[in-house]
Amino acid sequence: MIRSGMRGLAVSGLAVLLMLMTGCGGKAPQTPSQRKGQAPEADSATLALMEFNSQLAKAADKTVMDAVQAQEEPFALYEGQTWMHIVETGDTDGDLLIPGQAYSIHMRVYTLDGRMLEDTEGTYLLGKAELPAGIDWNIRELHHGAKARLFIPWYMAFGPKGNEHIPPYENVRIDLEIR
Repeated sequence: MIRSGMRGLAVSGLAVLLMLMTGCGGKAPQTPSQRKGQAPEADSATLALMEFNSQLAKAADKTVMDAVQAQEEPFALYEGQTWMHIVETGDTDGDLLIPGQAYSIHMRVYTLDGRMLEDTEGTYLLGKAELPAGIDWNIRELHHGAKARLFIPWYMAFGPKGNEHIPPYENVRIDLEIR
């Protein structure tokens, strides 16, 4: 009796082992397309779009640099391929602009050939993505009351979508004043 019970257990154990080894015939689980620290796998259309945007960005950098070199004033290259000339330093006895603080900023946005696209004034929280990155990152080098002129490529300005006044992919010159 014990012997036949042991044989039955061995047969059923062997059956379970065979089932585990052969599986159910379903599809194997898919591997994740993106692991932490790795770039996502991309299809050929995504790769082509990334390459196209990279070429557009390189062309924008050259166009903006050419516009800057045509200026009489000296410009410095700041973060994000943004060129800036400080027209007036403002209150140099005070602190530089502080991320997280609200500042009143008057901006005039122009095309590189000088056509005005937008004239606006508003209160913006610095470092909260309320301003284009090329402005937000670089006006931290300014004081209250400062005036500056910036030349910014489209990808650091208003991007591939633009806004209601600024066309997509527009390289811009921005005259601004921190009030």
